[in-house]
Amino acid sequence: MTISEKSAYLKGLMDGLKLSTETDEGKMIAAIVDLLGDLTRKVTDIEDTTIAISDELDEIEEDLDAIEDFIMDEDEDDYEDEEDFDWDDEDEEFEEGFDFGDEDTTIYEVQCVCGEVINFDEETLEEGSIICPNCGETLEFDVEEDEE
Repeated sequence: MTISEKSAYLKGLMDGLKLSTETDEGKMIAAIVDLLGDLTRKVTDIEDTTIAISDELDEIEEDLDAIEDFIMDEDEDDYEDEEDFDWDDEDEEFEEGFDFGDEDTTIYEVQCVCGEVINFDEETLEEGSIICPNCGETLEFDVEEDEE
């Protein structure tokens, strides 16, 4: 029997016994039954919230696993020795964003003049700007499609 069922049973039992709520004892029992009903609703709400949070955490864990797999596999295949890659070569082509897992969301990365690296999504890109959380500088984006 769940807490809700037990609370309803006690309420029904009180009604079935036809306890007078005009006596001191009846008033006290009615107040206790009402309090139990209120507590039952609160506990049920907390349980529902806990289940929802748990489900969200499971989804976040799956997304993080996909991100980890993506990051770990990205450079291992292309550059076996880090010395072979010229990190200062500005002609090197980089992807505009990264697509993690099966999600439709593309994550973009930009570095502020203060050195802060900021990640943002397609929606923020379409807005045209973002404020650096580190220095408060407004970074503006000019989105143009390549025709190639």
